[in-house]
Amino acid sequence: MTKHMVLLSLVTVGFYHLAFGFEPKPLQDFCVADPTSSARVNGIACKSPMLAQATDFFFSGLHLAGDTVNPVGSKVTPVTVAQLPGLNTLGLAMARVDYAPRGVNPPHFHPRATEILTVIEGSLMAGFITSNPENRLITKVLQKGDVFVFPMGLIHFQHNVAEGNSVAIAALSSQNPGVITIANTVFGSNPSIDPEVLAKAFQVDKKLVHELQRKF
Repeated sequence: MTKHMVLLSLVTVGFYHLAFGFEPKPLQDFCVADPTSSARVNGIACKSPMLAQATDFFFSGLHLAGDTVNPVGSKVTPVTVAQLPGLNTLGLAMARVDYAPRGVNPPHFHPRATEILTVIEGSLMAGFITSNPENRLITKVLQKGDVFVFPMGLIHFQHNVAEGNSVAIAALSSQNPGVITIANTVFGSNPSIDPEVLAKAFQVDKKLVHELQRKF
């Protein structure tokens, strides 16, 4: 009997942690983010629904072109829970991406979201790379109105192959998808990764690693 009670207790504790660790559907109408709260939760705490205003569910700015005058020639304008508190717990976000001619949205991945990209103007070469050991590159040139999906956690990129500017709108399956840009992360970490590690990983001279680290 004692063994059964212990087993039942363990199972109960397990279900308790599963229930509070992951809830795929909201349990209330909405949960407007309260970034001022000190509560520690998996995400952002909710403010009282009685304090919710229309502005909590509103964002303006995706009609504005992003400034692409930068080394990569692109600009992402995100709409996540950080910009739109009403997205909290709803499991989606979006972004506008502007590309200068030959500009790129450099290789990156979203640790918490799948992305679906729609070309609004111009033409993009979009692609992603499968996981080890195949590391297969899957890529396609997209025209206005075309849609492309980047699976969660896979490295992906876009390159503007149009003669003029290009614009895309992305939707992501998390209110806080996160983004890890490969070059910035590897060569711009704080503190820096030991150049010897990177030299061996990339099979290059340490002088080149130092030069790349100075850029990021």
